[in-house]
Amino acid sequence: MTNPAPIAQPSLLSRLAAGLVIFLFSFFNSQFSILSAAEKSQTLLLPEVLASVQSQYPPYLAALIEQDIANGRVRQAQGAFDLNLNAGGTMNLAGYYDGRTGYAMLEQPLPFWGGSVYSGYRLSSGFLPNYNKDRTGMDGEGILGFRIPLLRDGTIDRRRASLWQAQIDQELADPIILRQYLDFIRAATIGYYTWVASGQRLALAEELFRIAKDRDTAIAEQVKKGASAPIVQVDNQRLVVSREIATVQALRRFQAASIELSLFFRTKEKAEPIIAGRNRVPNTFPPHPRLDESQLTADLARAAVFRPEIRRIELLVQRVEIDRRLAKNNLLPNLDLGVEAGQTFGNNRPNDINQNEVEAKVEFKLPLQRREAQGRMDIADATIERLNNDKRFARDRITADVRDAYSALIAAYDALKMTRQNVELARQLEKAENERLQQGATDLLALQIREQATFDAQVFEVEAQADYFRALANYRAAIAADAPSKLTR
Repeated sequence: MTNPAPIAQPSLLSRLAAGLVIFLFSFFNSQFSILSAAEKSQTLLLPEVLASVQSQYPPYLAALIEQDIANGRVRQAQGAFDLNLNAGGTMNLAGYYDGRTGYAMLEQPLPFWGGSVYSGYRLSSGFLPNYNKDRTGMDGEGILGFRIPLLRDGTIDRRRASLWQAQIDQELADPIILRQYLDFIRAATIGYYTWVASGQRLALAEELFRIAKDRDTAIAEQVKKGASAPIVQVDNQRLVVSREIATVQALRRFQAASIELSLFFRTKEKAEPIIAGRNRVPNTFPPHPRLDESQLTADLARAAVFRPEIRRIELLVQRVEIDRRLAKNNLLPNLDLGVEAGQTFGNNRPNDINQNEVEAKVEFKLPLQRREAQGRMDIADATIERLNNDKRFARDRITADVRDAYSALIAAYDALKMTRQNVELARQLEKAENERLQQGATDLLALQIREQATFDAQVFEVEAQADYFRALANYRAAIAADAPSKLTR
């Protein structure tokens, strides 16, 4: 009896693939050990990732700073109404008169009708002419007065326009932040389900690899006993190597998904990225109901209300309306009214100065051409018309986004049902082929083909589930389902 042919040794490619798998697992596990203190042992669920985005995600925290910037601009605009202190004096250095005067005044701009009130003290000394308005008695004079514009700068002026626009900018920060928030939540959700799918796909690849390795041990025993030809083991070893390569590729895909997810999933203390380990991958996806078509109508109405694009354009229109009102104001002439009262202190005063004096002032000024104001009116009118067109298109864009996202979600749901049917059929064929092999009615190659078909069907099912939840994330973003009632840090 001749000795059986020597068993083929693992090829160089097989040894290299095995070494690569060991290296990747060692490297990735070293990353886990660094972050093990920050990670939890239980399954990682989507709400935990989204909570991290809301409290620790740097781009979202940076977006929230827009609120602080807007608040600062409001405070800056309010500075135009600050209480002002004015002080000064005059001295005749040469000439017949040698008088000197000094004054200190407090002026408070009013937030309504463009006026201001002022009060202060004035004192003169030396020899001044009788017609000099700054001449006072030895103890000085108290002054109280106000100025009111009757036409131009009455209902609106530059100070109030800047303040009102800053307050609109304060409101405008919210839709800008909300748009980014919805995008961040969508990206985090998509990243999470991509990570789940890659983890489950890696598990499927490892299971397929394990089956080939276990079979290789059994075939080696058969070859040793002469029950199988050595070429059968060579063929199975080729399959082991190819499935080992597929496992390496699946591991790399999972690592990439974990690293991408770590941008959103961070520690609570220092907001450092956490690379979630395989022990945190859920074994199954959440339930995936099919949306009823009647829900689409309600969601379209919701999107029109909660999507930030419409609110942003409406606020921009209000801002330009203020520019238009200011330009219309600048077409008016200036007609300013002022009243000033003076109270002389003490008894040592000139004979021609009464103890109480009241003076009224009226000033009229009219720019004859007013081209600057008319140009501002033209710009404001054109800008408002453009924004109204943008608003109409934004409504159409929102409706299209919701309908398209709904269509993609229904398609993903239907595809998922078909992939599950495909998995069931592939498993039946694999089981039947395995039974035929046990009966000697087929060969190992046919079983390998059935195993690969089952694996491919399972991978398609995992990807179909991930596609469904990615489509759901897009749909929720389209209808602003995750819009918070208030955006705060």
